[in-house]
Amino acid sequence: MRAQSRIVVRASLASGKPVVEFVLEHGADPVRQLLGTGWAEPVLQDARRQYDGSLALEYSVVDARTGAVPGPTTDGATGAGGSGGGSAGASVVRTDPGLVLAPGETAHPHQRTAAYAVVRSDRGVLLTELSDRTSAPGRWTLPGGGLDPGEEPVAALHREVWEESGQRVDRVQLLEVQTSHWVGRAPSGRLEDFHAVRIVYAARCPSPTDPVVHDVGGSTASVAWVPLASVPAYHLGASFAPHLGRWLALAGTA
Repeated sequence: MRAQSRIVVRASLASGKPVVEFVLEHGADPVRQLLGTGWAEPVLQDARRQYDGSLALEYSVVDARTGAVPGPTTDGATGAGGSGGGSAGASVVRTDPGLVLAPGETAHPHQRTAAYAVVRSDRGVLLTELSDRTSAPGRWTLPGGGLDPGEEPVAALHREVWEESGQRVDRVQLLEVQTSHWVGRAPSGRLEDFHAVRIVYAARCPSPTDPVVHDVGGSTASVAWVPLASVPAYHLGASFAPHLGRWLALAGTA
């Protein structure tokens, strides 16, 4: 299991004044945590590596509270924006259907940061089908995957799109971060308390070709260009189905 670097969430006002910084806790969602601690209208502005190898998610926010804007807060602070051990970033933890636990078995916490893209071209939207190495074979998702150690999210996006489809993209634009938290089994059989942090982009493919999976034997079984009107007919993965319509709309204005 590859080690994951920490994720730092930072937010600033429109003036550029920094107002909050905290380390994203296991299972937490950055937008939910910002909203729950008094910051409104969070918009993701950047996602990039820092000098120490951590991944920084930079947001713009509006102060939703009355009174003066407080000074910056940091990880562990109990003021607005600090994690403080509260429930602002908490999410409901689901369990994979049919999961059977051995007596005394406990789940190992694992946080995975990945980059995905809504890739559009004059042939439609690029969708990838999950292989039988995953917990949802036959379902469809967006091209993308986990960041390698020290890898920039945008670099991971280009690499994963090529590995899973053979396509080259440009006009890459950051959309949002989406998270999921559940307990289930990895392909190895290990029971995991899994926290998925997905950095989602919009991108264009200027010269689409017949897609081909280069990463044979991985998590992708097949890949296809899908006309927009046909997307609802595809059985989407549970982590993508609630969001794809919004992402397509955002990508259409990118």
